Amino acid sequence: MNVPAAAAPDRITLYPQRHARRQRGKALSHIVPALVLLTTAMGAMTGRELLTWVTILEFVVGAAYLGLMVRELLQLRRHAHHHERVAWLELAAAGILALEGYHIMHRHHEADLARGTHSFHVLPYLYFAVAGFFVVMAFTMHRAIERRHLHLHPAGFGGRTGLLQPAFRFDWAEIETVEPVGAADVLVRCLDGRQQPISFASLHDGPAHRDRLVAHARQLHRPSSQQQQGREA
Repeated sequence: MNVPAAAAPDRITLYPQRHARRQRGKALSHIVPALVLLTTAMGAMTGRELLTWVTILEFVVGAAYLGLMVRELLQLRRHAHHHERVAWLELAAAGILALEGYHIMHRHHEADLARGTHSFHVLPYLYFAVAGFFVVMAFTMHRAIERRHLHLHPAGFGGRTGLLQPAFRFDWAEIETVEPVGAADVLVRCLDGRQQPISFASLHDGPAHRDRLVAHARQLHRPSSQQQQGREA
């Protein structure tokens, strides 16, 4: 183990092994709708179609998404686990979905006028709902990413290794030993007989995070006098 312990409080965000690949895939997921919006808007601006506020908005949203996508991919190339407090790419994707929903609603409305009937269509509202979800996600995604973490502090350690897994928290006063197990796991033995395995195997740099935790325990954990007497006996 060659990872130094953290003497000062240290909160480390943990990432799944395929986090960077998923982020790149997510960035590319709306490129086709963005290009369609941009092409439609360019047609209006060159005089082939009627220029309206919708086509102007299509141009702005499509161009914004493509620009933000390139920016995101460049940042991921420099730092594979880059994330921001506000996911601007998700906001642009919400704009794309909202505009697609509007176009679907408009087409249905024109068809109803041609038939002389009125009907309710669910699909546009599904697009609007998903767009709203993307807006919420844009402002809360960083919290979901930071749920996986390892918190090393002078009084002990805590954290969470899975997005939906319960958090763990230990103080030195309740710990008997912190033992490495396998390549990326650790076993925490408590004075009351409890044992809790903690696995970093599914995380990026999992073995390094495990070693960091074990080194932190070896530096700061001081066995109680009762433990020392038991070992001497």
